[in-house]
Amino acid sequence: MPHSQKKPDKGARMPSEGGTLNSEAAAQPQADAHASESQNGDGNGIGIGSHERRRSGRVTYRPKATELLTVHARTEDERLLSPRHRPAFLDSDPWRSLRILSEFVEGFDALAAVGKAVTVFGSARVKEGDPYYDRARELAGLLAKEGFAVITGGGPGIMEAANRGCHEAGGLSIGCNIELPHEQAVNPYVDLGVEFRYFFARKVMFVKYADGFAIFPGGFGTLDELFESLTLIQTGKIRHFPVVLIGTEYWAGLLDWLRREPVPHGNIEPGDIDLMRCTDDMAEACAWLTAASSRRAEEAARAEKAADRTVGHR
Repeated sequence: MPHSQKKPDKGARMPSEGGTLNSEAAAQPQADAHASESQNGDGNGIGIGSHERRRSGRVTYRPKATELLTVHARTEDERLLSPRHRPAFLDSDPWRSLRILSEFVEGFDALAAVGKAVTVFGSARVKEGDPYYDRARELAGLLAKEGFAVITGGGPGIMEAANRGCHEAGGLSIGCNIELPHEQAVNPYVDLGVEFRYFFARKVMFVKYADGFAIFPGGFGTLDELFESLTLIQTGKIRHFPVVLIGTEYWAGLLDWLRREPVPHGNIEPGDIDLMRCTDDMAEACAWLTAASSRRAEEAARAEKAADRTVGHR
């Protein structure tokens, strides 16, 4: 479900997953709340911890929720008949599978009409003023001018830069945010936001609705997305899907290692290295990322014509 604005407070509620509510973990200093608001403009972003309120999935709650949700029975019969603990079925795998299904349904529903898009990955730790922040903002702006939406993880750093560049250029800026132990608030440049508990459900959205990946310098999460995309291409699960590495100096060591170790050992083919392209030129990166969409559209048009001819001959 899109979350372009902060949800109205409907009272403190129990988190939907994770066992008994931990009031110590739930409490947030008021200073943190103000800091969150100041980092997100008017404080109307998603997942902002104002008024000592925390989010767990799509549920928000305050520290006093433990007290409010505790049953204070007046009689022994009432105490016996009133549930005092979180029902066990809420933590069962069958119930969890329904939550997973709901994430796919909401994600598919929210992104179904996105059209052409590119997913941008990179470090959440990059700050404004960093050269890679500026490049991500530039590339996203170029993609928006070509009619492409930009999809990111919705957080800070490179994600914020890409959402910002797309938003400023008039494109559709999308953020697929993930629930983390240390909450990651959606950056203020997201036009369409979808929140996820599960990384794998979020990954499907990154790939399903994108025509390519732009990979900026990053850490484990960025490397995970890079190699997942390469695996999908290598195994034929997706086609015409460009993977563009931004930053020749940053990625040089990894590319050299791939050529020096996995290739000679026969673990990957020499041609597998060519599944990636690397550049420092954002215009060149934009051209590579948008070309695949054109090829895919041409292929789809040919397939549709072939299907029409088959029907006509019947």
